[in-house]
Amino acid sequence: MISRRTMLAGAATMLPALPALAASDDPKLDRAADAALKQLAASNPSGKVLGEKAVGILVFPRIVKVGFLLGGAYGEGALKKGGKYVGYYNSAAASYGLQAGAQWFGYALFFMNETALSYLDKSSGFEVGTGPSVVVLDQGAARKISSTTLTQDVYAVVFGQRGLMAGVGIEGSKITKIR
Repeated sequence: MISRRTMLAGAATMLPALPALAASDDPKLDRAADAALKQLAASNPSGKVLGEKAVGILVFPRIVKVGFLLGGAYGEGALKKGGKYVGYYNSAAASYGLQAGAQWFGYALFFMNETALSYLDKSSGFEVGTGPSVVVLDQGAARKISSTTLTQDVYAVVFGQRGLMAGVGIEGSKITKIR
C-alpha cells in the first residue's frame, strides 16, 4: 500500500511537468496561427486595431479552395482568447457556379463581444451568414477601421491570397469545433 507521504512526494515531482500537460493540443497549429496573425497585422493595419479590441480571435492560417463548376474549401484554425489558444475549429464550404482553379488564403474572425463569442461555442456549427452579424472587410473597408468605428459583433479579414481562382469568399462557410 502506498503511503500518503509517497503520494505527495510523487505529486511534487510532477509539478514541473504541469505547464507541459496544460500546453496546447496542437502546437503546430498554434505556431501557424501566430504567424498568420503577424502577417495580417503587417499587411493590414486594421488587424492590429481589431486584435486590440476583440475578446477572441479565430484564425484560419490556410484555407484551401479548389473547384471546377463544383468547388470546396477547407482549413483548420485556432481560437485565441486572453493571449492563449483555447480551442480548435475547421472551416468547410461548398460552392457551385462558374469557377475553375485552386487557391489558398487565410482569414481571421475577430469576435468583438462575449455574446458573439459564446454563440461560437453554443452552436452546433457556426455558419457565416447566420447568428451574429459578420462583416467581411475587404482591403478598402479595412483601411477605414478605427477603434471608434467598430460597431459589429464579428469582423472577418481575409489575407494572404495565392493561386488562380476568381474571388475569395467565406460566406456559406460552416465553422465547427474539432477539439
